[in-house]
Amino acid sequence: MKSISIWLFPEGPNPLKVLVVLEELQIPYEIKTIKMEDVKKVPLIKLNPNGRVLVIDDPNKGLILWESCAIITYLIDEYDTNNTLTYVAGNEKYLVNQWLYFQASGQGPYFGQAAWFMRLHPEKLQSAIERYQNEIRRVMGVVEGHLSGRQWLVGDKMTCADLAWVPWTLFGDILLSQSGHALLRDYPNVEAWYERIASRPSWKKVMEMRSRLLDSLYYCYTNLYENNMKFA
Repeated sequence: MKSISIWLFPEGPNPLKVLVVLEELQIPYEIKTIKMEDVKKVPLIKLNPNGRVLVIDDPNKGLILWESCAIITYLIDEYDTNNTLTYVAGNEKYLVNQWLYFQASGQGPYFGQAAWFMRLHPEKLQSAIERYQNEIRRVMGVVEGHLSGRQWLVGDKMTCADLAWVPWTLFGDILLSQSGHALLRDYPNVEAWYERIASRPSWKKVMEMRSRLLDSLYYCYTNLYENNMKFA
């Protein structure tokens, strides 16, 4: 099998969603890092006209694909031949999609807006900050209630839905801790679920990889093509 190329900006949570799925399924891949200011420039804009990361290029299927949850669904459909991270029948099949779509429409956008208004917006708009901090707590409250008496979001095993939720959950905890709150501490079911995934070798490897990529991106490399890493 040829390595899948994955274009990403390592600081954000979305790349971690796909990387941990690749690791769990042991799919070979090659990382191509890009700075945020270059996402709307050639060559990335030719791969994704929306000018966002992440993007994959799978030479095995001749497919270029963007949007992280679409990529996860593709990887599961094409490469999870043992159904390790999904269900292929029964209600669970559709519940996995439910949680993937909720992550893409509910968790990611609200958490991302919180990050924008807390860290990047040129003006301090307290009403916007409070709105999106409250949305973080509301969304994770849904997950907290759902995980009562459960170990995983769907069924009796970890699925790609769990993996999709973990990066933004960590990111939300970091964001709220900056304002004197703690997301994981306040939601014990979520915290226990998070720790189950964070203890896995795949997640540990991805987080170590992220640290190395950030170091190399900010301190060693300036050219888009220079910082490539291959993994099997």
